[in-house]
Amino acid sequence: MPGEKHKGRAAGVIEAIHGPVVDVAVNYLPPLNQALTVHTADNVLLLEVYQHLDANRVRTIALHNTAGLARGLNVFDSGAPLHVPVGQACLGRMLNMFGQPLDLMPPFAADNYRNILAQPPALKDTIPSRDILNTGIKVIDLLCPFAKGGKTGLFGGAGVGKTVLMMEFMHAISSLHKGVSVFAGVGERMREGHELWHEMRDSGVLPHALMVYGQMDESPGARFHVGYSALTYAEYLRDSLNTEVLFLMDNMFRFVQAGSEISGLLGRMPATVGYQPTLLTEVATLEERILSTRNGAITSVQAVYVPADDMSDPAVSAIMNHLDTSVILSRQQAAKGIYPSVDPLKSSSRMLDKHLLGERHYKVAMAVREHLSRYRELEDIIAILGIEELSASDRKIVERARKLQRYMTQPFSVVEDHTGIAGCSVSIDDLLSDCEGFLDGRFDALSEADCYMRGVMPR
Repeated sequence: MPGEKHKGRAAGVIEAIHGPVVDVAVNYLPPLNQALTVHTADNVLLLEVYQHLDANRVRTIALHNTAGLARGLNVFDSGAPLHVPVGQACLGRMLNMFGQPLDLMPPFAADNYRNILAQPPALKDTIPSRDILNTGIKVIDLLCPFAKGGKTGLFGGAGVGKTVLMMEFMHAISSLHKGVSVFAGVGERMREGHELWHEMRDSGVLPHALMVYGQMDESPGARFHVGYSALTYAEYLRDSLNTEVLFLMDNMFRFVQAGSEISGLLGRMPATVGYQPTLLTEVATLEERILSTRNGAITSVQAVYVPADDMSDPAVSAIMNHLDTSVILSRQQAAKGIYPSVDPLKSSSRMLDKHLLGERHYKVAMAVREHLSRYRELEDIIAILGIEELSASDRKIVERARKLQRYMTQPFSVVEDHTGIAGCSVSIDDLLSDCEGFLDGRFDALSEADCYMRGVMPR
C-alpha cells in the first residue's frame, strides 16, 4: 500500500471529517485520484482525491474506517494514484482491494505495481468475441450461450440462486477449460467469502484462482474500488500469462450502491430513482475494460442483484447495456423447484445466431423456445379450464414443454453436500440429442419426474 514505508511529500492537514469524506487544506493541489496518506498512532490510512474545492482545499474519500482521524493531522502525498502489487504469486490468494492478504499468509512477492484506475486497451489491440464458451450447464448452453471473451450478467432478486450458479460456473470452467479465475467480492457477506475459499481449496482449483474482497462493513470507497482492483489483477494475468481469464463479480449492484453512497456524501444532486448522476459513466469505466486482446481473453460473469425484482431499475438497465448475455433468474421458476431458476424466455444472448452456433444448435434452441413460449401462453387456460380443454396438438406441446422444463433442471457439484445428488456436466452434443428426442416425441412415454434433476437422458 502506498505510504507504508515512508511518508512522502507533506501535502497539508485535515480540515474537516464527515464520515468517510475528509476535507484537506493543502499546500498545493494534488491531481484527482491521487492517493494521500494519514499516519495515526495505530495505522496508515489512505485518502483518494475526489474534488478540488478551491485553490487551497481538496475533498477526499477515506478508503479505511475514519476512526482515529482528527482535524489538524498531517496528510502526505504518496506520489501516485491508487495501485496494487502484481505478480504471478498472487494466484491462490485472497486479498483486499490494496493487494494485502486476507488469508493470514505473508504478502506475495510483487513483480510490479499497476494503477487500478487505468484506461482500456486501444481499439487496434482488441479482438471481438465470436467463440462460444460451453459451461456444461444445460439451460445456459442451449438458450443463452456465453461468449468466450464476452460479458455475462446473472440477474435476479434476493435468494433465487445467483451466487450458487456463479460458483457452479466457476467450478465448471476450472474443470473444463483449465484457465485462471479472478473473483471480486464487492460488498458481499464475508460468510460467502469463507464458503467460496473452502470450496475452491477442497475442489483443487485454488492454485489457479485469485479472490479480491471488499466486505459489507468496509467504507464505501473500498467497496467501490474493489472491482477495479480485481479487474487490474485479471488484466495483469491476461497480459503476463497469455491465457484466458475468468473474471467473476458478486455483486455488480453493490458497486453501483457504493458509488451512490459516495455521490451522496460528496453532495451531488441525485438523479433517477435516487441514483448518482454519474451512474452510466461509473458502470462504463469498469465494463469497458473487460476486453479480449491478442495476449488473451477476459470472460466476465457478473451477478447483479435486481432491487424489488424490477428489471427496469436504472442500475440494472445501465449494466445490461454492456452485456453479451443476460441470464434472468426467476422467482416463479424457483417456486416451482426448477433450479437453476433461469427464465428461458426472458434470458438472451447475442451468440444465439445460426452463423455462430451452427444450424443444428440454432434450430433446436428455437424449437425449445417455441414450445416453452406456447406453454406459457396456455398456462392461464389450463389453470382455469384444465388441460383436457386444449386441442390434441396443444396438449402434446404442453406435455413436451413441461418435460423440457424439468429436463433443464440440473444437479450442481457445489451443492452436492446439501442436496445429496451428485453434480453433473452435460456436453453440447448430448444436450442437443436429448432436446431433439423431446421435440420428436421419443420421450413421450416418460413421466415428468423421470426428466427432473438428471444429466443425460437414457438412450
